[in-house]
Amino acid sequence: MLKIRISENQGNQRLDRFLKKYLDQAALSLIYKIIRKDIKVNGKRCKEDYILNVGDEVSLFLSQEDVDKFQKPKKFIKAKKQFKIAYEDENILVAEKPFGLLTHGDKSEKKNHLANQVIDYLIEKGEYNPRVDRTFTPSPANRLDRNTTGLVIFGKTAPALQNLNHLIRQKDAISKKYLTIVAGNLNKPLRLKDKMVKEEARNLVKVVSDEDAGKVMETLVRPLEQADFDGEKVTLVEVEIITGRTHQIRVHLAKSNYPIIGDVKYGNSRINRWAFKNFKLSTQLLNAYELDFNYVGDDEPLAYLEGKVIKGTLPEDFKFIKEKIFGKEGKGRNGHEEYFRMD
Repeated sequence: MLKIRISENQGNQRLDRFLKKYLDQAALSLIYKIIRKDIKVNGKRCKEDYILNVGDEVSLFLSQEDVDKFQKPKKFIKAKKQFKIAYEDENILVAEKPFGLLTHGDKSEKKNHLANQVIDYLIEKGEYNPRVDRTFTPSPANRLDRNTTGLVIFGKTAPALQNLNHLIRQKDAISKKYLTIVAGNLNKPLRLKDKMVKEEARNLVKVVSDEDAGKVMETLVRPLEQADFDGEKVTLVEVEIITGRTHQIRVHLAKSNYPIIGDVKYGNSRINRWAFKNFKLSTQLLNAYELDFNYVGDDEPLAYLEGKVIKGTLPEDFKFIKEKIFGKEGKGRNGHEEYFRMD
């Protein structure tokens, strides 16, 4: 018999879901058979929909040999730390993702991505033990494209990650702000709202008409500084996403005739040639630089974060381009001068 004391990272989930994670190689039919015959919680039989609480004792009437057979060894590839830390406490970590690094692994890169790097960092700190926490892995609550830099929030505990995922799904709970440079002289704020569809095969997003099926995307754009550099008018802007769709900022700005400089997928080819000629820039210049915890809720695990603002630092390439175009400090406009002193 194996006894499992339910920890903070294992509680607040159904018994069948916990067991499916704990015995991840077992068929679902076997999971339900074990629940009927080979498991007790606090000494009593429970149904599959019983919600486990922190401190519950789960007695699993299986041999260690059988348990080992139904568990896939939890292996994490040691990944060299490339990210900076904008903020960290016992519940969350806000990483500054560098250029060229995936948030999650995919078919092309399964080892060296931000999620693995953060997990390895937490293992080295002794804050996460994959052998003990078999049913939970610290994970990001938001994601950025490979070539977009900036802030990614990780839940270090299961309650924190659940809270973060809930907040991310709400429109106004956490404000996510970006900095970018766009083509054109944008001199007034924009509020953009459209429907979009994604072509999975091409990893491409298209704006569709209101009558078509699609997901709503909403974006706020605030101009910060205009300049004329080497014959092109450009604007430094702050972008706030109300929804979080794939390529949302890039698509919305391109549709509004203010494409991000360097964006080869959605941008303007003439502007991109100008960006490459002046800065060797061959991809979108986009940095997720600020997270504002506007509303959390008094009874939530992360209630203490309400009102907190977390800012990152501009990557050196972005900083260089910004200073070349707008000067070292920038003049600012509309009360936004502080955004020019991030670095």
